[in-house]
Amino acid sequence: MIEGHCDPAFEAVRTAFTDGFERGEESGAAVAVYAGDRLVVDLWGGVADRRTGRPWLHDTPCLAFSCTKAVTGTAALLLAERGAYDLNGPVTSWWPEFGAGGKDSATAEHLLSHQAGLPALGRPVPAAEAHDPAAMAALLASQEPEWKPGTGHGYHALTYGWLAGEIVRRHSGRTVGEFVREEIAGPRGLDLHVGAPDDVIERTARLTAGRRTGNGGTGRRGGRSGTGDTPLPMDPEDPLAKMMAGFAEPDSLINRTFGNPAITAVAGGNNNPEMLRAGWPALGIVTTARALAGFYRDLLAGRIIGRTTLRDAVARRVAGPDRVMYIDSSFGLGFMRPSLVFLTPAAGWESAFGHTGLGGSISLGDIENGLAVAYIPNRMGDEISGGVRAFRLLEAAYASVG
Repeated sequence: MIEGHCDPAFEAVRTAFTDGFERGEESGAAVAVYAGDRLVVDLWGGVADRRTGRPWLHDTPCLAFSCTKAVTGTAALLLAERGAYDLNGPVTSWWPEFGAGGKDSATAEHLLSHQAGLPALGRPVPAAEAHDPAAMAALLASQEPEWKPGTGHGYHALTYGWLAGEIVRRHSGRTVGEFVREEIAGPRGLDLHVGAPDDVIERTARLTAGRRTGNGGTGRRGGRSGTGDTPLPMDPEDPLAKMMAGFAEPDSLINRTFGNPAITAVAGGNNNPEMLRAGWPALGIVTTARALAGFYRDLLAGRIIGRTTLRDAVARRVAGPDRVMYIDSSFGLGFMRPSLVFLTPAAGWESAFGHTGLGGSISLGDIENGLAVAYIPNRMGDEISGGVRAFRLLEAAYASVG
């Protein structure tokens, strides 16, 4: 079932990957690991489409959801490194309309670290309208923030892409998808697309629903008891309880953040070719695991942005309770840092950066350990963070480098 190659020193990764299939957690998936410039793990298996039985092949890409944010953020950082704008200067110096509603103090750093106070759109937006990045940026510019920019942080699940993407659009004259194709993925031969062309869509894995785990796979109280279906008691002040209560309230900030635009209203959801083609800059990346890990390999090597720029970008700008998700999160510029929503082994807590994706995908680079890891499944998990499947693979990768 599992194909590809694995360096003997990283056999633990193969074992963890295989175990996921044997436990029935996977439909199809791929994992890739670079140690420096060496591709030490390149594995794939299962089916790309359960309906037809189409197998997952060496070049099968898959939607990796919010792993997109790290790529979009990197595009913005590359332009800052070239001197196109000042990360710490006011956004209004290059986007005057953004000052509306009391946002005149916002900086590009706020946009790139989930501090802009604009996690949710101010009105219901159809998915088709959200395909226009200029229109989405204009809508966000006109809104009043949920909090004054820079005074708190909260996960901008969808709006991050249009905010960071406006940096790219205004300073390069290109969409994020165009910029990534021409400046990042294309020159390096990476099968990575923010907005997939039709020939890529034809071989893209089809997402499929996963099993419900009851407690979101977190292992924390408030899930199932393990011996039956009786929920364990949960302190209402527990951040996870607050998150669950937020999802139960239709007009809560967390629901407005994650549920608008309503992708579920689109026929086929994220499997719809129009969604894959649109390339929303917060969650539209279609990529192979090998290409996504290769992106982090090149980041670590200083081949996309300079090493000094990268080290500054991964410095924690914010950490602690997230105003949208309640549980602790942490962000640099464009990247998640290890936290409850980006679980990494202890060996990577201070040096890892990257991004998780809805359903279980994960992408990671580690400055000190020289690791670049990507895992993309097409079976959606309901884990709150990158999930236990991804964490097992990260554990194995870190154990393999000692």
